[in-house]
This record gives sequence, structure tokens and C-alpha cells, in this order.
Amino acid sequence: MRIEKPALFGNRREWGYFIVLIGLLLSVRLFSSYQSYRDFVAKPLYYTTATILNTYPKERNGRAYSVLKFYDEEGRVFFTSANSTKYHRGERVRLALYPSERIGFWDYVGSFYIKSRIAQTLPSPSTIKQQLEQKVASQHDSPMMQSFYQGIFFASPLSQALREKISLLGVSHLVALSGFHLGILWSLIYGLLLFVYKPVQQRYFPYRFSLLDVGFVTVLVLGLYLWFVAFPPSLVRSYAMVLVGWVVILLGMELLSFTFLTIIGLILLLLFPALLVSLGFWLSVAGVFYIFLLLHYTKGLHKGIISLLVIPLGIFVLMLPVVHTVFGMTTPYQLLSPLLSILFIPFYPLAMVLHLLGMGGLLDDGLLWLFGFSPVGTEKLMPFWAAAVYVGLSVAAIWSRVVFLLLLVLALLYAAFLFV
Repeated sequence: MRIEKPALFGNRREWGYFIVLIGLLLSVRLFSSYQSYRDFVAKPLYYTTATILNTYPKERNGRAYSVLKFYDEEGRVFFTSANSTKYHRGERVRLALYPSERIGFWDYVGSFYIKSRIAQTLPSPSTIKQQLEQKVASQHDSPMMQSFYQGIFFASPLSQALREKISLLGVSHLVALSGFHLGILWSLIYGLLLFVYKPVQQRYFPYRFSLLDVGFVTVLVLGLYLWFVAFPPSLVRSYAMVLVGWVVILLGMELLSFTFLTIIGLILLLLFPALLVSLGFWLSVAGVFYIFLLLHYTKGLHKGIISLLVIPLGIFVLMLPVVHTVFGMTTPYQLLSPLLSILFIPFYPLAMVLHLLGMGGLLDDGLLWLFGFSPVGTEKLMPFWAAAVYVGLSVAAIWSRVVFLLLLVLALLYAAFLFV
């Protein structure tokens, strides 16, 4: 007789109370943000200190200028223009901002464009992250490879050329730090610690629970890594799932459930309201949702088949309509995405080891060959009404295998429309 794990909520009433509580708390957070927004746009002039997150060189009427992305001391993310290309990522500056009613509330919560004047460039202390980025960059001659490895290791903004290449290949999820990377890091850290811990535990304290001890250290290390790379939204969601998931397993409760995913999403929105308008956050939530949906209906298959075939291929197909609602660029090379996702699992730790040994450039030729493809892309966007229907069917598929099969057929037909 199989013993079922207890659900996170005993009944629908408890679930309803939780939803209402989160809704009330989120409303309070948003009201507070709205008050800050009104105070901000009411000022004709506002001074702040900010760090340049990325630079975008532009040219207009033969004159070079830059669009700069900033993160300021109040936690705001915004864009502005500068009549110069001398500024670089990581620099700290003193800015005079000129707020306007044209900045909407949701723009303020997420990111917005604002007119400004750079009053002063401030000294930027050398950080450990910058030093490590430089050490990684020194192992590569190609600027594209420097940007690639800094992106997958430190969540650094990617160069324009690299962003275009990974978009054409359909591997943006491999380069932008996400739950995929965190899952690999969890397996690597937990496995290495367990290898050392297990013999000591069996000899000196066999009464201890390895998941508790090793899991705690792993969660702590991953938390420090999250702080180190400045909390990318997709990685924040992933870390919250790892943290709460670890606690849920320790308590012996049901883990792989849509209730669990919903709880994590709501808690994250409560803690970080800016995630409401974060496209990366919602795409990462959608990815995990479809993983849960696939596991829900294929749990009878062998784990190897699920890991190597069902998840990579299933996620690629099911996410196509979602991704193409906002990103229309389509090329046949995007069909390589499932295979590249599988190959990335051993590649990621191997790349770390090679960089630690000072041999990070060993794989550059192969990667440059891959990024050297110049496919011709076509713009194919999913209509909004069709995307709404697809999302509705996705939710309904939680309770119906027939709807899930219909969803899969529709996704396959859409893939055929895109690539055939």
C-alpha cells in the first residue's frame, strides 16, 4: 500500500484563506509603491546615485551617443541617454533626474526611460565580482566569448552581438541565468558535499539526516551566489523554489504540485512586486509549469527517458506558443535547442573547472563555430487571442488528460507552422 504525501493545504478553505491573505498584503505593497511613484513624478528634479548596468551605443544623424541602463540607490531600474560613449558598465555616477507624468506606474515598478544629466562620475571600488569577471575575460580573445562566460557565470549583461546570436539559436534560456543553471549547481554542490559527508556521517553520527545537513549548506551556498550575481528575477524564483522545496521535502509533504508553484509565485510577488512586470520572471514560471505538467502525465516512464527526452523536447514544444507571443524571431536552427539544452548540462560544470584551471578558452573554437551560423530569421508572432486560449487550455490540462493531449497536439501543429 502506497502512503500518499500530505498536501500543502488540507482543504479548499485553507487555500482560499491563503490567497486572500497574499492578495491583501500585495495590495498594501502596491499601494506603498504607488505613493512612492506619486512622490517621484511630482518632483521637477531628483538627484540619485546609480550604477551602470549596461550600455547601448547608438548613432543618430552621424552623431554617436549611448543609452544607459541604471540601478540606483533606491532600487529603481531605468534607462537614460548620454551624449557620449565614454561610459562603461559598472561605473557609479551622480545623476540629476527629471521625472515626468509620462512615466506610468507600472513602468516605475519595472523599468522606465527618464531624461537626466550625469552630474558626476564617482570612484568605483573594485569588487570581487569585477575581479573574477576580468579573470574570466582574460582567458578569451573573442569579446563574444568573454560576454558569454561572464553571462553564464555572473549574470552579466550580454553584448548586443551575442544576444542576437542566442536569439537566432533559441538558447536564451541557457545563457541567461535561470533555474536550469541553479539545478545544475544544486546537483554539483550537493553531490560533492554528500560524497565527503557520507563516510564521516556513517562513522561518527549515523543518526543525522544528510538531506538536512548537506541540504542546508547547499542552500546557503546558492543563496550567497544569488546575492553575488545581484538577484536576477528568474534566479530569484528558482532559488525560492529550491529553498521552499527543500523544506517541504524535509517535512515529508507533496512537492511536485501546481499548488506549490502557485505558492512560490505569490510569495515572490509579495516580496518583490517588480516581478509583476518582469517578462523573464513570467517566462520562467511558465517553464516550470510545463515541466510539472509533463511530469504529471509521464510519471510512469523511466526517469532516464523523462530527463533526456520528455523534458527537453516537451518544454521546447509547449513553450513555443508562449515565447512567440512576445518574441517572434524564428529560424530552423532553433530546433537545435533541445539538444543544446542536454549538452549544456555537462558543459556548464566543465566550463567552470576549465576556468579555474586557467584553460577557459579551450572550448572557444567550437562555440564560435556554433555562434557563427547566420540563419535568416522570420518574424512570426502568436496572436494575443490565440495565446490567451492556449494559456487557458494549459491551466485546464492540470485536471484533464484529454485537454493535455489536445494542448500537445496544438503545440506540435504550431511548431510545424513555425518551422515547416
